[in-house]
Amino acid sequence: MSGVKGDKLEEQDPKAPQPTPGLRKGDKLKEQDSSPPQPTPRPRKGDKHEEQRLGPEPAAPQQPTAEEEALIEFHRSYRELFEFFCNNTTIHGAIRLVCSQHNRMKTAFWAVLWLCTFCVMYWQFGLLFGEYFSYPVSLNINLNSDKLVFPAVTICTLNPYRYAEIKEELEELDRIAEQTLYDLYKYNSTALEARSRGRRDLRGTLPHPLQRLRVPPPPDGARRARGAASGVQDHNPQVDRKDWKIGFQLCNQNKSDCFYQTYSSGVDAVREWYHFHYINILSRLPETLPSLEEDTLGNFIFACRFNQVSCNQANYSHFHHPMYGNCYTFNGKNNSNLWMSSMPGINNGLSLMLRTEQNDFIPLLSTVTGARVMVHGQDEPAFMDDGGFNLRPGVETSISMRKETLDRLGGDYGDCTKNGSDVPVKNLFPSKYTQQVCIHSCFQESMIKVCGCAYIFYPRPQNVEYCDYKKHSSWGYCYYKLQADFSSDHLGCFTKCRKPCSVTSYQLSAGYSRWPSVTSQEWVFQMLSRQNNYTVNNKRNGVAKVNIFFKELNYKTNSESPSVTMVTLLSNLGSQWSLWFGSSVLSVVEMAELIFDLLVITFLMLLRRFRSRYWSPGRGGRGAQEVASTPASSLPSHFCPHPTSLSLSQPGLAPSPALTAPPPAYATLGPCPSPGGITGASSSACPLGGP
Repeated sequence: MSGVKGDKLEEQDPKAPQPTPGLRKGDKLKEQDSSPPQPTPRPRKGDKHEEQRLGPEPAAPQQPTAEEEALIEFHRSYRELFEFFCNNTTIHGAIRLVCSQHNRMKTAFWAVLWLCTFCVMYWQFGLLFGEYFSYPVSLNINLNSDKLVFPAVTICTLNPYRYAEIKEELEELDRIAEQTLYDLYKYNSTALEARSRGRRDLRGTLPHPLQRLRVPPPPDGARRARGAASGVQDHNPQVDRKDWKIGFQLCNQNKSDCFYQTYSSGVDAVREWYHFHYINILSRLPETLPSLEEDTLGNFIFACRFNQVSCNQANYSHFHHPMYGNCYTFNGKNNSNLWMSSMPGINNGLSLMLRTEQNDFIPLLSTVTGARVMVHGQDEPAFMDDGGFNLRPGVETSISMRKETLDRLGGDYGDCTKNGSDVPVKNLFPSKYTQQVCIHSCFQESMIKVCGCAYIFYPRPQNVEYCDYKKHSSWGYCYYKLQADFSSDHLGCFTKCRKPCSVTSYQLSAGYSRWPSVTSQEWVFQMLSRQNNYTVNNKRNGVAKVNIFFKELNYKTNSESPSVTMVTLLSNLGSQWSLWFGSSVLSVVEMAELIFDLLVITFLMLLRRFRSRYWSPGRGGRGAQEVASTPASSLPSHFCPHPTSLSLSQPGLAPSPALTAPPPAYATLGPCPSPGGITGASSSACPLGGP
């Protein structure tokens, strides 16, 4: 019967496993195997460990060769990475964190010290970067010496011009002004007595009359509070004239809002009121005027010399200023050959002898006598109100100059412009960009936009009229309101108009002396009367002399440069790094590598956790528990552990408890023969060490 069974099994499984050596003659395993037994040495009696092993010993995993190693390898844990970094880095102090790991106190001490040093170093780094991105500049001063281009000099007569086209209106304004002075201050002049008949009729011919306004006195409580605060009793009698202010009323277009332009000084009030009406009269001049009846150069300037050479008509240009009269610019941009100064001193500059008598004088418009002079660049307009100063009659004024240039850094280092093309204000002056040019152009633009007309002291765009209260009745109200906003920078002109990056200025210093002297005035005036038809009336009050020259040919150049450049920043950073860690640029690369490895390890750990949780749950703890609780009979028949030794397959031999655990993985299972006496198409999987 055993032979039949053996034949049947031999037909079903021709590839059955070979019989284990040492089996007895009647064993079933031998009957099921038709192949002849292979001679295998019998296990010794003392080889107990060999008997408990299942099948042949698995081969040890092969170590990867140099060719099989990965191109990039990462550490398996943060601890391993940290130890590798501390043992191999060039940063001082890091190795102490590993060498002193058996002494926790030293480890804590070096860890705290290393972290504090690290924090202090990066705090210093923050200060250095903050200084760099604040873009500080250094001022470099250079002293140069060379031949210098003589600047432009503008000089005015301080005698406003009376145009023939508006002469009658100016005379009417004079009569009304004299009548106003008589009504307010009881001032009587010889000219006023001749026109006394028309006083009352002329008073109403001009709008905005000059008035005397009573100022309400302060309350008695406020006066007592001021007296108590000062500690001095107020016994000063009240003067009636101090309770008055002089001014004129200005209203908007529909008369809904009015205010008084008032002054505490009667002189200032009369001059401003006369100036306001004079502007309106000047605006009525036609655009195409005949040639001005300008004073010839000889009527105003008796003598002109530069570098001991007499001037000619090609050396100057003429223009008229509404307030300062006839003005002459020497060595301007229209001069074909600019003057050059090769020697300093009073004899190597410009010397002018001026006539300061005022013909056809407008006393209420200009209250000073003499001349007004300004030194400026060739490409700059002469703003006589801003930068000019007056020359005193009967005095020789010597003005010494010193040239200075300033070159600013633009961009992030300073708010300056090279040529004004990036400034949101149109240049209305025929000159290069300066801050004063931009400010005046900005005010003129605001005047045109708000008031609808142009201010006569500044250039106007095309198709824009000058302000005149006969055409623009409320322009005075608009102008004074706009002037207040301009002074407080509500118009934004001072913000819009940036400083030029390149500026040339002249530092002036003046000296005065009496001219001509007492002993020489007789022959000087006699020569002037014979040569220049000068009529000696007031003598000393009718002449003045001015000398303008370079004090020295040394000129100062101020230039800005970055205080902290990129090279300086890197040098400072390297100094701080070496101070606190004693390392170099390669140590910074090591720190970057450490940070990169930390990020990669963190990413890989997160990725492994994500895959174990969502993609392969059988490889986690839950899968291991399921495998451990699965009975052997329910496992697939083609999975079985490797064959065991002979000593474990004998009946009556109890298996070890350590060998009853489930297999670690399905890959260790293989086909297993069925136990003796069981037939079928499939065999059940037997546990490790089972019978």
